Amino acid sequence: MVDNKREIERAELYKAIWNMANELRGSVDGWDFKSYVLGIMFYRYISENLTKYVNKLEHEGGALDFDYAKITDEEALKAKKELIQTKGFFIAPSELFENVNKKANSDENLNETLEKIFNNIEASAKGTESENDFAGLFDDIDVNSNKLGSTVEKRNKKLVEILNDIAEMKLGNYEDNTIDAFGDAYEFLMKMYASNAGKSGGEYYTPQEVSELLTRIAVYGKKEVNKVYDPACGSGSLLLQAIKVLGRENIKNGFFGQEKNITTYNLCRINMFLHDVDFDKFNIACEDTLISPQHWDDEPFDVIVSNTPYSIKWVGDDNITLINDQRFSPAGVLAPKGKADLAFIMHSLSWLATNGVAAIVCFPGIFYRGGAEQKIRKYLVDNNFIDAVIQLPDNLFFGTSIATCILVLKRSKENTNISFVDASKEFIKVSNNNKLTEDNIKNILSYYVEKKDINYIAKQASYDSIVENNYNLSVSTYVEKEDTREKIDIKELNAKLKATAKHIDELRKAIDEIIDEIEEQEE
Repeated sequence: MVDNKREIERAELYKAIWNMANELRGSVDGWDFKSYVLGIMFYRYISENLTKYVNKLEHEGGALDFDYAKITDEEALKAKKELIQTKGFFIAPSELFENVNKKANSDENLNETLEKIFNNIEASAKGTESENDFAGLFDDIDVNSNKLGSTVEKRNKKLVEILNDIAEMKLGNYEDNTIDAFGDAYEFLMKMYASNAGKSGGEYYTPQEVSELLTRIAVYGKKEVNKVYDPACGSGSLLLQAIKVLGRENIKNGFFGQEKNITTYNLCRINMFLHDVDFDKFNIACEDTLISPQHWDDEPFDVIVSNTPYSIKWVGDDNITLINDQRFSPAGVLAPKGKADLAFIMHSLSWLATNGVAAIVCFPGIFYRGGAEQKIRKYLVDNNFIDAVIQLPDNLFFGTSIATCILVLKRSKENTNISFVDASKEFIKVSNNNKLTEDNIKNILSYYVEKKDINYIAKQASYDSIVENNYNLSVSTYVEKEDTREKIDIKELNAKLKATAKHIDELRKAIDEIIDEIEEQEE
């Protein structure tokens, strides 16, 4: 019954979001529209979260009829300091989502009202421990943008529509929902727009199935972990898979990530809140990870999961100080300026705990290209940091059809073998993309965990064999491809040819006899 209820709730939620998108995205570009929806959905979430928190305290104290949404702002201000210390922010009752939505249709200055509220929420966290988590969260929600309408009246009409639609979304009481409603809504929106937004979407979103596979690999054998880290965290969905795999209570010190795109950085922090992660349980930074890493005081990390940008440019050896950076110097060479992939890998390895595991989606080229990349692979192999290379199916990601690989790093390995897995056939076809099912994920995980040689699927390659192959780490170098061509029995074929030739000779003889008879009759 629970599973059925879960699917019904999720289907209703997705239908509501899709209907809202169809109604509104015609006048607002999809990727921009997503920012408005997610931002205002976040506004609803923190409004309800704060109300629920205060109401629970009051009800436990005996005030059973108390409702934070119905008291005056003056009354609420008495608890402002305490609420900010606990929740990280403050919203006055009059500025709660439900109260603003009730008056939205008659508010001729709705755009100004919302702008003021967003500024007040952000300002409430200034000078406190949660300041960095709330600063600039609403920057992408421009309530005065011409994208919403050419006049204030038109913009406000659009804002009313968005508020009403989000108010009608059946997100329900947290205790009654079997799904992570706000989190599910976020993931659905990201997936919906990523699948239609080409490169823009692909940069920000890793399909949940791939995220789950990475996480299951990185946490295998662990019941709890200390810290989860992503050096290029995007919208944060990959980080949060640890909650679904291990459970919130089993992630002791929270989530850490870095993202240099400001819009995506904001989305990541919103995602944390919408998945009910408290402000003191995550630390997301907005800087270039390779040039300005922000978590020196937080490393090392026992779980690192990432889908880093494929072969992007970086400063490389144009910055002479980087070769002395403790993250990159052990390899003795920097990743090429036009291909930063292995720079991210060296960074991740540097911040990986002794007992930690890193699972990173990689562009296949880094496993066979020569030059500096070969030298870095040599360092990784010689020092026994590579645990596995897993070939994934092509066309799994939005915005690119290429086949990617998962690189698994460990600092503490039991032997010097490297596991190579060809999982290129582990998928089902869904619309224009391939998709990993639960069975596919289980199969790939078992190939990785069991570390057995399986014809055409898995091979345990020795250190010596990798050296012999000049540190080429392509899966195809070690896992033989199955020959699916029809096998031909040469002896049988020759016999058939001989029989055919004999038959032809007999036909020719019969034809010659018929011709001789005809010629004799004519004479």
